[in-house]
Amino acid sequence: MHLPDSLQDLAYSDAVRFLRRPRSISRILAGIFSLVIFSSLLTDGYQNTTESPQLLCVLKSNNTACSFAVGAGFLSFLSTLVFLALDAHENRIASTRFKTSCQLLDFIVAVLWAGVWFTGFCFLAGQWQHSRHNHFLLGNSSAKAAIAFAFFSIPVWAFQAYMAFQDLRKDVPVPYKRSLDEGGVVLNTLTPPSAASPVSISAASSAVSPYLSAPKGPRLAMMPDN
Repeated sequence: MHLPDSLQDLAYSDAVRFLRRPRSISRILAGIFSLVIFSSLLTDGYQNTTESPQLLCVLKSNNTACSFAVGAGFLSFLSTLVFLALDAHENRIASTRFKTSCQLLDFIVAVLWAGVWFTGFCFLAGQWQHSRHNHFLLGNSSAKAAIAFAFFSIPVWAFQAYMAFQDLRKDVPVPYKRSLDEGGVVLNTLTPPSAASPVSISAASSAVSPYLSAPKGPRLAMMPDN
């Protein structure tokens, strides 16, 4: 199938290549999952019963569960946007130390969010298991969606932590690398001792020898006995 030139240029553009990277795909998936979690519980997670007009969380009437899922999903979505922006400007970062700090922060944040979503999945699933499903008319599908995407978020953030760890291992700075390289250049530029001219050495030794040689004393002549 032959594509037009405009579509070929679009397929090989920098933006498309950036979005096709595994890191970008994992960040986009993490953002979508977080958006689904907090939006579903924010819209349909609080319902009232037929007996009372008070809004309660559909997860065992525990408002803490819905608040946790909404807050964690919103913060996770924001962190995904921040790291996507950092990835987009990765080539413009000239400081090696700042780039290493961003990679370390990426690894720490990814590990934290993997742990948060694992804890959140266990918490939300436990609340849903002990809740009365027929107690509320609406909201059951939203609760199931939040629990499912909280589970899907665990491997996505774990994969991001793995990729950040691989980048840290690849870009670890070698201590004193510059000084060692400079020392090697200096040693290579020195003239080896075998190439030194013996004439210059003999001339130097002859020039220094009058000052190093000890002065000779007067000789004693032996007189013959009469």
